[in-house]
Amino acid sequence: MAVPPETNEAFLREVDEELRRDELARLWKRWGRALLALIVIGLIAFGAFLWWRDHQAKQAGVEGQELTAAIDQLSSGRIDQALPTLRALSKSPRGGYRAAAQLAIGAIDSQKKDPKAAIAAFAAVANDKDIGQPFRDLALIRQTTMEFDTLPPDQVIARMQPLAKKGSPWFGSAGELVAVAQLKAGRPTDAGAAFAALAADPAVPASIRSRAAQMASVLGVDINPAALPSLSR
Repeated sequence: MAVPPETNEAFLREVDEELRRDELARLWKRWGRALLALIVIGLIAFGAFLWWRDHQAKQAGVEGQELTAAIDQLSSGRIDQALPTLRALSKSPRGGYRAAAQLAIGAIDSQKKDPKAAIAAFAAVANDKDIGQPFRDLALIRQTTMEFDTLPPDQVIARMQPLAKKGSPWFGSAGELVAVAQLKAGRPTDAGAAFAALAADPAVPASIRSRAAQMASVLGVDINPAALPSLSR
């Protein structure tokens, strides 16, 4: 007697399902505990990440408040009270707070006539690759300013040339260092051209433009008076 097709198909499905159950049972017996362990480890790691992110956010908020308080103390002349906080923040894992604290410490050291300490503070920021480039550029300018009298002029120029370009936010400060270094190196023509470029750029701070115009004039470079800043404004 022939078996109806639908009965045959049902039998095959049951066999197939039984085989799959046996295969899953073997796989679970072999890998089940390892899979559970991986899932647990993954959940623990994810939970740790969430805790770390929350902790970092809270810590950043604390450090922001500490930096603000230290700046307020500096503004009111309480340098000795601000220094411990700044020194602690200078070791922060967050680059922005670390840079701000080290720059402030460098400025304090320069005011205290301690150039070696100031240079070290500025150099630490300039050489820190984990800190944003604007902080590093500012620190390099401050470091070079402090070291200017002891550096060969061409070394100053090499350091500042990448920043002393029209359109750069540091064109004024870096460009002035380059111009003075050119003069110190005995290249008055190059110095005059550099001073003239500074004097003619409206984006350069007015105080630097005025000094640059005076130096360019002394060096025999004509400056268009209409391009010069008005200090009375």
